[in-house]
Order: sequence, then structure tokens, then C-alpha cells
Amino acid sequence: MADLMEKVVSLAKRRGYVFPGSEIYGGLNGTWDFGPAGVLLKENIKSEWVSHLSARGDIVFLDSSVLYNSRVWEASGHVESFVDELVECEICHRRFRSDMAPEKDSDHTHKFLPPRTFNTMFKTDVGPVEDKGDRVYLRPETAQGIFINFGNVLSSTRVRVPFGIAQIGKGFRNEITTGNFLFRVREFEMLELEFFVKPGEDKKWHEFWQKERLQWFTDLGIKPENIKLVELPKEDIAHYSRGTAEIWYHWPFIDWGELEGVANRGDYDLKQHSKYSGRDLSYTEPDTGDKYFPYVIEPSVGVGRAALAFLLDAYAEEGGRVILKLHPKLAPYKVAVFPLVANKPDLVTKAKEIYSELRLKLRLSAVFDDRGNIGKRYYSQDEIGTPWCITVDYQTLEDGTVTVRDRDTASQERINVSQLDTYFTQKLT
Repeated sequence: MADLMEKVVSLAKRRGYVFPGSEIYGGLNGTWDFGPAGVLLKENIKSEWVSHLSARGDIVFLDSSVLYNSRVWEASGHVESFVDELVECEICHRRFRSDMAPEKDSDHTHKFLPPRTFNTMFKTDVGPVEDKGDRVYLRPETAQGIFINFGNVLSSTRVRVPFGIAQIGKGFRNEITTGNFLFRVREFEMLELEFFVKPGEDKKWHEFWQKERLQWFTDLGIKPENIKLVELPKEDIAHYSRGTAEIWYHWPFIDWGELEGVANRGDYDLKQHSKYSGRDLSYTEPDTGDKYFPYVIEPSVGVGRAALAFLLDAYAEEGGRVILKLHPKLAPYKVAVFPLVANKPDLVTKAKEIYSELRLKLRLSAVFDDRGNIGKRYYSQDEIGTPWCITVDYQTLEDGTVTVRDRDTASQERINVSQLDTYFTQKLT
């Protein structure tokens, strides 16, 4: 399993998915840059998440600021309790999160100093003068932006409980210990949903969203045997939580571990922000006049961590081929177009014509490739994860048909160029 991670990290750099952050300057631990293929993979993950939620009709979207008034984090409890225990080895002076501290290094046994707490929020200052009164934090989650805008959403839309507010955005955590590629990083993008429900109906909705989110991953290609739901024990969840479940993935580096959390946050957040801000963030039922603070169900997943799970799950080696069997909806490029022979003008012209048609008319993410022999081009697209390859050959010039090759099976079929739109529309539905 460990070598799977090494292979995926290598492929990710080689094929333009993910590059080490600040690499030419020696790197910066816990940061990664998404390349051309990685950006498209991330966008496809986000698009599928948005489409899935939008189809329900009871969810609206928000894009809140990265910087909030520091009182937000006092109300939420982050200033006081968003901390990890840090330990430092008095021999090598390396620092670790206490629950991740190794007993030995390559050349010595660690001797740790007593642990001390460390707030993992990044601090910065607003304005030209560094002053404690202007201290703000880069948000470690997007959820609080939703809670502080709860009243604004209610007054500007026609939503009624139960309903959700969803947000995609960057978060920042000054992790003591990073590692395992995209699994634990300091800058990340999140998909967070806060689903507001009537007290007493929270258990039903909590169970609903656990199943819904698990199904989303399997529908997009995660193998059922590599993913499961786990209910966390009370000692492992936040003090205000009425129950937290996690979707666990079978990672190659830690066996089973969190992919996504689905928490029942109760009414803690809205009550806290009402108390600290002096604004009433309760909800009044339009039909009955009943007034209450809604409970909140929160499914939350990092885009990078989801991308890592999809990449790991898709990686395969078959008959000398490396194949990235990404679900077609997630694949960065849906189709690659080749002229059979790169130095034949008629074939190249026809191939470029089909390539343009796919991009401009069908709006498919397509690539044109005329480098090397046709076999190497196929293998290259298999590794990138492109589901289909179109080859324009001499028969194309005679009868208007092309060869369409399937990535996963390597099988080929002849399709008339005029039928390509229908063919790919059906495949991607």
C-alpha cells in the first residue's frame, strides 16, 4: 500500500496534477500547487458537489470573506480552544503534535520537553500599524461565515427551515505536523454545508446526510470496499456536538481515516453569535409563529483530500499500462484527439477540426496530441485519466468515421463524426 502513495505522488507531478509548493526555492512544508490537470480535477469535484446540492431546491450558496472581525472567533470558541498540544525534542529541536510524535528518529531516540498548547489559526494584522487591537485571523473553516450571515440569508431569500447554506472557500491552519501529500496541509479548500433543521428533527437529518454524502463518493467512482461510515465516540467530538460521524477512506498510509465529517452541531453556533453580537439569529416559523434556534447538520470535506482519495482509488496497473480510472465526470480531459500520422496534413487538419468541434460546440474538455507514435499517445492519456481517445485515420477521410478507444478496456469502435455529440452526451450523463 505504501508504494501506491509514492506512485500517485509521482504521477501527480509528472502529469500536471499537483506540484510541491515553492519548489524552486526548496519548498514550503504543507503547501502544494495544483497544475493544469489538477485544477480541472478540483473544478470538476466542486462542480459535482454544487450540482448535487443545487438539484435539491432547498440549498442556497454563499461566498464569505476570508478575514472576519476577531469577535467572530471569540464567539465560536476558536481563540480559546482551537489548539493542539505541541512537543519539542530537546535533542534535535524538532516539533510535533503530541499525538503524532514519533518515539525515534533515524539517529536518536526523542526526548520531549513538556507539551504546550498552540493555537493553529494564522494571525495577521489589519491596517498599516501592527497593534493588538487590529489583530485578525485567517479563517480555519468557512462555517462561521455562514452562521454570521444566517440573518442576511433569511431576509434576502425565501428559504424556510429545513434548508441549507453551502460554501466553497479557502481555509488556513498552522498545522504543527503536516504530511501524506494532500492529506494534511496548511492551506486548503473546503466544501461545507450548514443544513438548518427544526430541533427534534436533527437526528433524522443527520442520518440522511451521512448516507447522502457516502453515496456521492461511490457514485463518483470510489470503490465501496474502500469507504465506510463511522460514528465517533463522545470523547472524540466537540463539546457542543450532538453527534459526529465521519466518512472514512482506506488510506495507504494510515489504514482507515477521515475523508469527510458529518456533524450535528446543535444550536451552539447561532446562539453564540446571537450572544456575542447582540443580534437575534433565531428563526420564526412563518405559519405557526414558533421561534427557535435551528439545529445544524454540517457535512464538510476538503477538496484536496477528496482529490487525493479519487486519485488513489483510480490508480491501476494493467498489462504494462498505468491507468488512472477516474470517473468521466471528474477526469480533467474527457477526450483526446489524435491524427494517426502526425506528418500527414489531411489527417492533421481533420483531427484539428474534430478537436475544435468538441471544445466549441460540445463544450468538452479535450486535448489534441500528435507527439510520438499512436501507442505512446494512448498510454499517455491512460495515465492522465482521459476516458476516450479519438483517432483520425485514412478511413476517416473516406467515410467520416473515427476510432473511439475506451481508456479502461482499451476496446475500440468506429463512430461517425456526426454521431460524436450523441455518443459523448450519453456517456457523460
